[in-house]
Amino acid sequence: MTLIPRLLILLFFIHTGMVQANTDKAQVLFMGSFHFANPGADMVKTDQIDVMSSASQQYLQALAARIADFQPTPVLLEYAPQDDERINAQYQAYLAGHFTLPANEIYQLGFRIAMAANLKRVEGFDERQIQWAAKPLFELMAAHYPKEQVIFQQKIAEITSLLAREHASMTLQALLQIHNNAERDRLNKALYLSTNHLGAGENFEGADAAASWWHRNFRMYANIQRHAIPGSRVFALGGQGHIAILRDLLALDDQRREVSIQEYL
Repeated sequence: MTLIPRLLILLFFIHTGMVQANTDKAQVLFMGSFHFANPGADMVKTDQIDVMSSASQQYLQALAARIADFQPTPVLLEYAPQDDERINAQYQAYLAGHFTLPANEIYQLGFRIAMAANLKRVEGFDERQIQWAAKPLFELMAAHYPKEQVIFQQKIAEITSLLAREHASMTLQALLQIHNNAERDRLNKALYLSTNHLGAGENFEGADAAASWWHRNFRMYANIQRHAIPGSRVFALGGQGHIAILRDLLALDDQRREVSIQEYL
């Protein structure tokens, strides 16, 4: 056999292997959201759109049907392991027609999508043992960085005002589209980095606060990886602040690939 045919055969098998590997990669459909039933636990707090209104409900039902067309093999939701038994008992009651969906996005979208996809259960991917450890940073700013504290508080106020205007003037569809665009992801992550330098060279309060937030999200991504096995089609719904970071981690993961949520919204 001459050299050229051998090279052609080799290239054929390399190409076939690459196609097969890409086909086997888990597909992950991330969706970032504000919390529909906002408990006031987030750093930015604001009044928000009524997701239980007739217009919002019609949109959510149609959205759930479109996402179900993705044919997710698991539906991953932002709840902690200790809540799994309770939430899946509620899901079973929902499947049986005995559970009225509360406002929380876990129910309004998660349960609807899982049911439409004929899934027997939902899965959680949250991790709360690691929290955003910002108290030392806030104490440091109050004691030694009053200028930076004012700037940080102004940024929070600006974001709060922006969100309030959006919720007062936009449809639910428009809000969810914004919560899944690259610029909003960048804005969210930039807030944590704006104080990263505080305490540098000493106790690194700023860097440790930012690292704690990424640490929690690394753990959440590990939970997603556990479900995103080769050939799976994962839908994961979480707060926009988490999804912004999880998208970055997915982009670096050569065993999995992202499917854009924008075409479904």
